[in-house]
Amino acid sequence: MRAISWSARCLLLCLLTVGILGGATPPAPNPADPPATGPASPEQTYSALNTFLREQLDTLGIPGAAIAVVRDGVQVHSAAFGRADDSGRPMTAQTPVLLASTSKSLTAIAVMQQVEAGRLRLDEPVQTYLPWFTLNDSRSQAITVRHLLHQASGMSSKDTAFEASDAQGPEALEEGVRALSSAPLAGEPGEAFHYASANFNILGLLVQTVSGQPFSEYLEQHVFGPLEMTHSHPTQAAARADNAAAGYSLWFGSFWRPTDVPAPTTGMPSSTLYSSAEDLGHQLIALLDGGRYGDAQILRPESVAAMFEPLVQVDGSKEYAMGWFTRPLVESADPAAPPVPEADLPLLLEHQGEWGNSHTYLAMVPESGLGVALVINGNDTAAPSRLKAIDTNVLRILHGHSPVPAVVFEDWLQRYSWAVSLALLLAELVSLGLALRFLLRRAPSRKRWTPVAWGAAALALDGFALWLCLVYAPARFDTHLFVIIRQFPDVGVSLIPVLALAVLWPIPRTVWLLARLRADWPILRTQIEPSVHFK
Repeated sequence: MRAISWSARCLLLCLLTVGILGGATPPAPNPADPPATGPASPEQTYSALNTFLREQLDTLGIPGAAIAVVRDGVQVHSAAFGRADDSGRPMTAQTPVLLASTSKSLTAIAVMQQVEAGRLRLDEPVQTYLPWFTLNDSRSQAITVRHLLHQASGMSSKDTAFEASDAQGPEALEEGVRALSSAPLAGEPGEAFHYASANFNILGLLVQTVSGQPFSEYLEQHVFGPLEMTHSHPTQAAARADNAAAGYSLWFGSFWRPTDVPAPTTGMPSSTLYSSAEDLGHQLIALLDGGRYGDAQILRPESVAAMFEPLVQVDGSKEYAMGWFTRPLVESADPAAPPVPEADLPLLLEHQGEWGNSHTYLAMVPESGLGVALVINGNDTAAPSRLKAIDTNVLRILHGHSPVPAVVFEDWLQRYSWAVSLALLLAELVSLGLALRFLLRRAPSRKRWTPVAWGAAALALDGFALWLCLVYAPARFDTHLFVIIRQFPDVGVSLIPVLALAVLWPIPRTVWLLARLRADWPILRTQIEPSVHFK
């Protein structure tokens, strides 16, 4: 075998090297493939967010909305859309809106400030600070401050409802808590989650009692002031003086109308505070930064950590911390990728506020330092899931994903409760008309059983209306009938005359009917007897 020369070996080595390097070179891009775009820039994300919110206002007819987004201790985006009232005044990120249940997170801050000051202890019974406090159940003496913060006192919304009240005085908060003495407990204190705004009303009164300041003044001095929440207010009067947005309700599933629903100071700590999207962003910045906002330290980091810790299971992976629901941030997962285990998703803290004429939403992702505050000066009480879908889609957009269509979860009774109440009113009016026609006619009916059958049917209608209004609807919506009437205005406008007719008319109608039958009987008898003799 002939030996290979040195020069031939070098040439062969060069050829092999070129071949190897050439084989490792990536293939040329296919001109038909779309170019890689990478993640959207913050500007693109916020532009997509604004476009989405404008589309929602156009599609749903929502009067106005404002949003603030914070990240890593600063506000990175704010925007407002639509109108604040019928004058055409534009909505702004500084326009105050009724918060509803997102008020609870502000009250939780005030409570933890008093815990830090040593005036409140989380595991101390409420009766330690309010010796007169009680419910219509001896177990209420075991309710602690922590139970209230975690919605685990055992109280229910239906038995402690206050939302129909018009009280605006400073004494209303204590009066509302004292009125709970007749309310039963729905469960054992500390055992399970039972959502009731009364929990936070009691907390507000605790802060007022141990601090020696009216709760409204305390918030202004120790929460709103340090957080520079200049457009946040504890009362309706103060908010209106600051050009608060008018509240709108969707009437009969068709048109938005300015609607005055009660906002009593009884519920100030839980439901009736006012704030703007921008101010709420200040609150989120402080909570995401361990209680610090600028030079102000409103809470110690360990107190904020305690507020964020969920202790009560709501359902599935959803739990309740102190004034915040917690769950895995499923909106951060790529819908086109394989499912991500919930344990691997970031923790989301959130709370929605639902009132008869407003919708608000707060969300925090401590892992990324993201916070979102959304306020809407209107609500669709027949199908609030339409507005709740806006909340979750905002989270999707901020995590680089497209929004998804809203899914209406409410059952037919809630979605068409206005139609049910109108149908009941129509039936009662027809019943009233027929009753008057029979009772006022001069000639007696030739068939005695006809008015008897009609009277029985009218009583059945009245009974059904009363059962639906007094038993079924309050149990279904977990609230009091008067709250339904005041917070569902398009339902209340029909239910009031329905109840008046069903309660006030049956007894005089029945007495009148029996008296008429008794008076007509001799005449009917004389008409019947000749025919009997003829046969």
